[in-house]
Amino acid sequence: MFAKPQEEHRMLEQLVGEWVMDSECVMGPDQPVEKSQSRVTTRSLEGMWIVSEMCSECPQNGKTTMLMTLGYDAATGKFPGTFVGSMMSHMWIYSGTLSDDKRRIVLDTTGPKFDGTGMTQYQDTVEFVDKDTWILRSQFLGDDGHWVKFMTATNTRVK
Repeated sequence: MFAKPQEEHRMLEQLVGEWVMDSECVMGPDQPVEKSQSRVTTRSLEGMWIVSEMCSECPQNGKTTMLMTLGYDAATGKFPGTFVGSMMSHMWIYSGTLSDDKRRIVLDTTGPKFDGTGMTQYQDTVEFVDKDTWILRSQFLGDDGHWVKFMTATNTRVK
């Protein structure tokens, strides 16, 4: 039951700190690119989990707050986590894997389609660029079986 942090947990520690997130998002094929800036605060739960709180002003919804948790489960070799936001009622449950070069964690999840006609597969990818930069990318599996990128958020360390 009681675990000790592994190498993968220490990787997540790179996300701890204060960040400014500059994001670009396209919510549909005929929609314009929406740009926003968020403040991100990430803390560690004793080296086993990270908790990120993202706060921003959204053109459609006003103030938004989002929470992301990530950890590592040595028994499964996966990165479990969650994502919730004040602008949605769905809780996203992650199951992630580490890329061979150990620079990206690909987080698989399932969620509602943008058009509300059901559910589809999503992927959020955390990419470690350097000690002061990380990128979050999001994509969903389209009806045609191709991945559709819809969001990129570059996080720059403030402290």
